[in-house]
Amino acid sequence: MYRIAVCDDDGQQRERVRQLLLALSVKAGIDYEAEEFESGEQLLAHYADGKAPFHILILDIEMNGLNGIQTARKLRELKRHQEQIIFLTSYAEYMLDSFDVITFQYLIKPVEPEIFEAKLMKLCRYFEEREPDILIIKSGYDEVVLRHSDIIAIEAAKSLTVKSKLKFTTTDAVYDGRGLISSYAAALKNSKFLQIHRSILINLHHVYKFSGSKVVMANGMELPIGRSKVQEVKDTCTKFMVMRAD
Repeated sequence: MYRIAVCDDDGQQRERVRQLLLALSVKAGIDYEAEEFESGEQLLAHYADGKAPFHILILDIEMNGLNGIQTARKLRELKRHQEQIIFLTSYAEYMLDSFDVITFQYLIKPVEPEIFEAKLMKLCRYFEEREPDILIIKSGYDEVVLRHSDIIAIEAAKSLTVKSKLKFTTTDAVYDGRGLISSYAAALKNSKFLQIHRSILINLHHVYKFSGSKVVMANGMELPIGRSKVQEVKDTCTKFMVMRAD
């Protein structure tokens, strides 16, 4: 399922995009969840509140307050580089201004359904090709798509009511899921993940420092290292940091 943000201060334009997405979903069988925003400020507040990120941002350029390009620039400054941006505008002269925010597509209004469908299908194929970098978990009644690069740690969580409960901490939010740490360790063995404890798996990209027998992650969380794994974990992390620096 793809999460799509539609950001436009014109309600009729938001509804038109929603109808285009609905038609594409029926025609191509694409499962998506769309959320509407009336301004760039609203979209930025969504991210500031730590809510689930989007795969695709469909941004109108001419908006009151922050325009689409300014909104995209602020998101990129927040290190939101994975989101793919589609700009909608009535004026072609904005095209050059959109290049520095890494734009996937630039569409002139009114957008023809055939063009919109072709561009969205191309974008969906892009995500499918990157599927190995994506982890899909069952959280509550929803399926949540997590990018490997956004995952900070996966922890086994104690629960009296839920068997094999897991906690997925990402750069944006914390999600509950189910499964075994060992299973995720096996599935992610070719990625930059390391099991530091029988109940903890971390992303080496987010390691900040060591503090005794604990590892401190970039978001400040401290995680215990298994007694028998302390030296192995420190050696692996140090080697990874040296290689990354090179």
